[in-house]
Amino acid sequence: MSGGGCSIVWFRRDLRLEDNPALAAGVRAGSVIAVFIWAPEEEGYYCPGRVSRWWIKKSLAHLDSSLKKLGTSLITKRSNDSVSSLLQLVKSTGATRVFFNHLYDPISLVRDNRAKETLSAEGVSVCSFNADLLYEPWEVIDDEGRPFSTFSDFWEKCLTMPYDPEAPLLPPKRIISGDASRCPSDNLVFESELEKGSNALLARAWSPGWSNADKALTTFINGPLIEYSKNRSKADSATTSFLSPRLHFGEVSVRKVFHRIRTKQTLWANEGNKAGEESVNLFLKSIGLREFSRYMSFYHPYSHERPLLGQLKYFPWLVDEGYFKAWRQGRTGYPLVDAGMRELWATGWLHDRIRVVVSSFSVKVLQLPWTWGMKYFWDTLLDADLESDALGWQFITGTLPDGCEFLGIDNPQFEGYKFDPNGEYVRRWLPELVRLPTEWIHHPWDAPESVLQAAGIELGSNYPFPIVEIVAAKERLEEALSQMWQLEAAARSAIENGMEEGHGDSTDEFVPIAFPQAMHMEMEANNVPVRNNNPTITAIRRYEDQIVPSMSSSFFRNEDETSVDIRNSVVDSRAEVPIISM
Repeated sequence: MSGGGCSIVWFRRDLRLEDNPALAAGVRAGSVIAVFIWAPEEEGYYCPGRVSRWWIKKSLAHLDSSLKKLGTSLITKRSNDSVSSLLQLVKSTGATRVFFNHLYDPISLVRDNRAKETLSAEGVSVCSFNADLLYEPWEVIDDEGRPFSTFSDFWEKCLTMPYDPEAPLLPPKRIISGDASRCPSDNLVFESELEKGSNALLARAWSPGWSNADKALTTFINGPLIEYSKNRSKADSATTSFLSPRLHFGEVSVRKVFHRIRTKQTLWANEGNKAGEESVNLFLKSIGLREFSRYMSFYHPYSHERPLLGQLKYFPWLVDEGYFKAWRQGRTGYPLVDAGMRELWATGWLHDRIRVVVSSFSVKVLQLPWTWGMKYFWDTLLDADLESDALGWQFITGTLPDGCEFLGIDNPQFEGYKFDPNGEYVRRWLPELVRLPTEWIHHPWDAPESVLQAAGIELGSNYPFPIVEIVAAKERLEEALSQMWQLEAAARSAIENGMEEGHGDSTDEFVPIAFPQAMHMEMEANNVPVRNNNPTITAIRRYEDQIVPSMSSSFFRNEDETSVDIRNSVVDSRAEVPIISM
């Protein structure tokens, strides 16, 4: 690939030099102008939260330093419209080519399609690449050319594809810099003065940057990986890879992770190391779940705000900001849940098992709208990832064909002794319970008064009573599900009797429940059936190198499909819980 003019390489969530197809294409074509455009307003309600912005800031600085060593630098631009900024950069630099790597969330899919159309109309050559997946979504289809609906079928297809994922590319040895004298960098502000104090604590635990990501991968492969299967359920120790934020921001490619893990798998298989092989298979399954999250987002672009099963739009969610506040602040009275939520706020991180516990508690015990919890995760997690988070919360809500049953509630007390048997995790994050014996650490409300006094605990004062009794929550959930089925049956009857004629598509229309005021979100009032405890709240193939899905309903199941009775569709062999933190 060659020709006159320079190339713009548009960095987004691919903040690395190694295995970066867009950068490699730019280097092959000649001189390069590396660009990062900060346009958080484009993301709507899902603009990056505080800890994500801290990571971006550090990772960009690392990337810029690496680029300078190779002969160029990173141009940063502040914008409200990425496509318009790209067009301005093209005109300022005389660039004739623009290269970027694919993203799969609905906002990026639409934006990238618009970028191609706009730039191509100006005579600019635009090319995009796969740098985030093992296989593109349109490559993984069944024998009849249709996308898969279950993770197990999807992942089996991935592992039996007739060709392996492409090998990772080496970083360039040198980059010829294009003339960027007419487009100086903007000073990007990623954190306020108030946020800097909290963010300083993050640097003690994390070192963003693509070369640090490579070190983290090596450390995991040569250390915790071999006992990943044995230890990954332990919430009180560092048993995961901690690669998920690095994968989200593209500091390391999933292809590199996959190939290096597979190399270790081959080595352990030859050695007869069964434990190692089991650990590798389990970790690769986590990679597969990340792949599946993008796959689902591609074929179901609204999965971050709509349930994948139609019945759930009739579920009477409990709109209660008091419950939501107690959950966020770790004041529910259930120690494992509270410890998890306090760790999340303090560190921006949660073990995947604890993510399941706290999200399930929010949705099934408190019966808060699942979109509230997902949005809070997005605002607070270092590895906040729209596609992965949507898959995880859809799983918890019981809307995935091979997901969990919505009706089932896991008791946090029993989950505590399963994932934190000695109470070390709870004591680390709930100092008010630090002197409580392990026998009572996960259910202090049952402890004798003498034990509580000796531990300095006064329930209802320095630690709350349970916000909801589990037995009562189960009964309430059964009642809510019964109401959901009644509402769905009434809606179907109305359609069949023609009562909705003349009212447009009202039975199919989905209006999301408003985000709480505490999250500083503004949405219009809605008429989704709710139990309101607070009355004041109410792909089309256009280019050969990328497929962009239509934002129409063509990628959703039709009414018959979405109304499959989930009471009879629970699969016994459930997929690994897709709350993805590797």
